[in-house]
Amino acid sequence: MDRPPPRPGLCPITTSGALFPMPHPDDKSRPAGLSIDRRGFVAAGAGAGAGALATSPVKAQTSRHSHDDHNHAHDHSHVPSDAALTAMALESVLIGKGIIDPAALAALVEHYGRDVGPHIGAKVVARAWTDPEFCAELLENGTDALWSMGIGGVLTSMIKIVANSPTDHHLVVCTLCSCYPWPVLGLPPSWYKSPEYRSRVAVDPRGVLKEFGIELSDDVKVHVWDSIADQRYMVLPERPAGTEGWSIEQLETIVTRNAMIGTEILAPQSGTAPEVQA
Repeated sequence: MDRPPPRPGLCPITTSGALFPMPHPDDKSRPAGLSIDRRGFVAAGAGAGAGALATSPVKAQTSRHSHDDHNHAHDHSHVPSDAALTAMALESVLIGKGIIDPAALAALVEHYGRDVGPHIGAKVVARAWTDPEFCAELLENGTDALWSMGIGGVLTSMIKIVANSPTDHHLVVCTLCSCYPWPVLGLPPSWYKSPEYRSRVAVDPRGVLKEFGIELSDDVKVHVWDSIADQRYMVLPERPAGTEGWSIEQLETIVTRNAMIGTEILAPQSGTAPEVQA
C-alpha cells in the first residue's frame, strides 16, 4: 500500500458499517422536535427561516402534456431537497441580517463553477491522453505540469498524479480527514469524507471498489494513496477504447470526478464522438 506512515493521533481503523448508509424510502422518521415535512416547510414557511425564503420562493412550474384519455394543464411543485431548503433558508437569514454580501456569495459560487471543479481535472486528463510529453511531465512533477496549464495555488503545490494501467489501479483517500485537490476536482463528495470510506478503503480497497461497481482481477495491483495536508493525489484514468481520433474537448466530456479519485473506470465508447458546444 503506497501510503505515508501512520500519523500520531490517528484513530484505529474499523471495518464495520455500510459504506453508503441511506434511510429506507418508507422511513418517515424525523429528528426530534421537527413536526413539519418538506412540503409543509415550503408552504408554511417554518418560522423565521422560511419567512426569509419569501424573498426567493420555490416556484411552481406549469406544464402541459397529453395522456391517453385527456389533455390538460396543471401545476407541478418541484420541492428541493432538505439540504437545499436548509441552505436557502440560512442564506436568506444571513443576507437579511447583513452578515453576508449577496454579491460576494455570487462571486464565490461563480468561482467554484468556473475556476475549480472536475471540469478542470478533465482538461488535465484529456491533454495527458493526447500529449505524451505533457503526460510524462505530469507524472514526473504534477505541480509544474499543472502550473503550465495555469492551474496553481496552495492546494496544488504538492500534488502527485498516479496513472491507472491494465496492471495497476490507484485509489485516493484521506484517512485522517478530507484532504483533497480542490483546484482540479472541486468540492469533495460526501462519501469521500465519511468515516466508512476513510477507514474501510485502507484495509479492504477491493471490497470498497466492488461497492462502486468495480471488480478487478487478481492480477491487477491496487494502490491506496493517503492524502495529507501537504501531499495530495489525483488519478489519471486509462483512456477508454473507442475514443481514437477524438479531440481534447470531446475527451473532456467523458472524464468524471470519481475516475480521478479511482472509484470509477471509464467505460469504452461506441458510435460517434460527442458534440461539443463552441
